[in-house]
Amino acid sequence: MDINEILIIAMFASFILLLFSGFPVAWVLGGVGTVFALLAYLSDTYLDTLIGIDFTSVGLVVDRTYKIMDNWILVALPMFIFMGNLLDKSGVAENLMKSFQALFGRVRGGLAITVVLIGIILAASTGIVGASVVLLGVMSLPAMLSQGYDKTVTVGTIASAGTLGILIPPSIMLVIMADQLALSVGDLFMGAVMPGLLLGVLYIVYILGWGLFKPSSMPLDDNIQPVTAKVWIDVFKAVAPTLAMILAVLGSIFAGIATPTEASAVGAAAAMGLAWQNKRLTIKVVRECLHDTLNVSGYIFAIFIGATMFALVLRELGGDEYIESLLTALPFGPYGIILFILGIVFLLGFILDWIEITLIILPLVAPVISALEISINGYGVMDNPTLVWFVMLVALTLQTSFLTPPVGFSLFYLKGVCPPEVSLATIYKGVIPFILLQLTALALLIIFPGLVNWFPAYVYGP
Repeated sequence: MDINEILIIAMFASFILLLFSGFPVAWVLGGVGTVFALLAYLSDTYLDTLIGIDFTSVGLVVDRTYKIMDNWILVALPMFIFMGNLLDKSGVAENLMKSFQALFGRVRGGLAITVVLIGIILAASTGIVGASVVLLGVMSLPAMLSQGYDKTVTVGTIASAGTLGILIPPSIMLVIMADQLALSVGDLFMGAVMPGLLLGVLYIVYILGWGLFKPSSMPLDDNIQPVTAKVWIDVFKAVAPTLAMILAVLGSIFAGIATPTEASAVGAAAAMGLAWQNKRLTIKVVRECLHDTLNVSGYIFAIFIGATMFALVLRELGGDEYIESLLTALPFGPYGIILFILGIVFLLGFILDWIEITLIILPLVAPVISALEISINGYGVMDNPTLVWFVMLVALTLQTSFLTPPVGFSLFYLKGVCPPEVSLATIYKGVIPFILLQLTALALLIIFPGLVNWFPAYVYGP
């Protein structure tokens, strides 16, 4: 083992250990990168090694940091975040909750199905997991508990439905993935449509099955009214404005009318229109949304800068080649290597946020996937169908990181709005079936790649 390999392993080990120190992740990434750049430089100077890090590496860090701030694709991040924050305060979700509850009230588990459907709509219009989980918890948790729903089913449904926003477009995670791997944001958005809907369908099927085999866990509301034409009209009135906004954002991207950055501005304007329609567009609300957007955007871009420093030093040490040699040496075959990578991503999700995994791990393993002899059907239209398919597998795997302890953010978002009688252990127990459903969806994507690539090819095709 040469000095470069020792430094690479030590970098990863130091990063993992320092995560438990309580320091912000961005500082840990940037600090580890800086320290190991200095160690490599001193090794070259005093130990007569040939590591390859010198003062030009500092210039590369500055150049890449500037490119992050000058990247027009990443402008979409604060715009989508603002759109999501404003929608959460616009009253759209409350209208959806009332109308869907009246529509599905006579179905066993209808209230839980309502939560999933609203989660899908919020995911396609906000993409902000924390806000969606809190909003769904505040709106539906008291109603589900008062109706007699089992606590584990209640919290599991809310937490999992709220995480759909990280996968269903417009997803800020997919924007970052596209930027890191030089892929089309439109390809990833379109590729995520079917997997996101598949996951929502699996949730609903599970809820219906649970209500059928254990009806006592999902009692019906005795006061529910019959479904009339008025109920359907109310549903249409609640859904139509939000669907129009989703169509304006995603439709403009899919049709090639607007870039993702331009579409994000359209979405932000549409969200302001919906808030104004519901008489929620006040100076106070806009100020709160701008403040929240600044906080989240600052957090993401700080990690971007720290991860850039970490990744650059790692590559200068030969980390790309070292990781690739380790993976290609595995005696598993192409699909075995993919499963191994997904397993590592799944385990890292227990201790890392999706942002760090996306910025550090994904660029390291993407060249390995491109080099594997796997032929994924692009239907004669897509430029890089194998990599788009693999990114969707990683994205679906990363969605589990929001539900897996100890750093599953959705669990703590939900705990913050739960009454005292709902313990964190109850939330852990409630999300287990939904994590298994996410892994089931992942298996289906591996077996049937067309679930990812068919829709982009259909849209782009003749």
